[in-house]
Amino acid sequence: MSQATLVIMAAGMGSRFGGGIKQLAPVGPNGEIIMDYSIYDAMEAGFDKVVFVIRKDLEEEFKKVIGNRIEKQVEVAYAYQELKDIPEQYQDKFAERKKPWGTGQAILCCKEVVDSPFLVINADDYYGKEAYREAFEYLTKKSPTDIMQICMVSFVLKNTLSDNGTVIRGICRVSENGMLTDIRETHDIARTEQGAGVLTDGRIVKELDADATVSMNMWGLTPVFMETLEKGFVEFLENVEEGDIKKEYLLPEMIDRLIKEGKAKVDVLETKDTWFGVTYQEDKASVTAAFKKLAEDGVYPAQLYK
Repeated sequence: MSQATLVIMAAGMGSRFGGGIKQLAPVGPNGEIIMDYSIYDAMEAGFDKVVFVIRKDLEEEFKKVIGNRIEKQVEVAYAYQELKDIPEQYQDKFAERKKPWGTGQAILCCKEVVDSPFLVINADDYYGKEAYREAFEYLTKKSPTDIMQICMVSFVLKNTLSDNGTVIRGICRVSENGMLTDIRETHDIARTEQGAGVLTDGRIVKELDADATVSMNMWGLTPVFMETLEKGFVEFLENVEEGDIKKEYLLPEMIDRLIKEGKAKVDVLETKDTWFGVTYQEDKASVTAAFKKLAEDGVYPAQLYK
């Protein structure tokens, strides 16, 4: 059994990126992709297993670009997020669906390959070294309690925006003692002169606090969470109206519900590191420049893996 596992969600379509698979876009000085840096930072922090959540049709390319290399560095497992991977009784109801089921199902796909506390991340986000150190310490030092214990590594909204379009962020409320009390998945967030706001039909319809705490899908969980996630998925499928082909089973919504029901406590871990990611094709240039500077500053070696 591993000490702690890194679960990387890499099955998303990347619809806003345009052309190519954004999770596999090279951004480092030697053609590294964002996942290379995430795995390097996680291993440095102590994580000793990596689970890639991918689509089966991307497997060959995924292994060629990163999987085969990483298998030489750390224990690797694969989980496959497929559209049809839902209970039999719901297959006909959602026969027309083309869109994946979201982050909740992505984690549920890992049920058979995760046997230790685990940290969830997005494949196309760079979180910084401190985030992994804090999460690893939390996951490996926490004592079991009667209530489910979860951690979320938080970021500041203004540091997670794109100059090239709108983004989706989980906007959080945090108590004075650092516990998550509420999370709202908020769509169409744009950078504004005032800081940030929700953009609809070309105009800002709601201003947002640019210093708000946000989730970037970096969650620290334990295997027992899978049972709750599985039951929740069945309830979700039961309640989705027939013909609704877009509704997703989202991890933040599930966790928010557990908080409200008093079934989970979520510790918010703050990090001073800068987040960056590739949401749009146009983001790639700035992200490539950022990794070049990190290498020049000695944050990363010239060659990540020997």
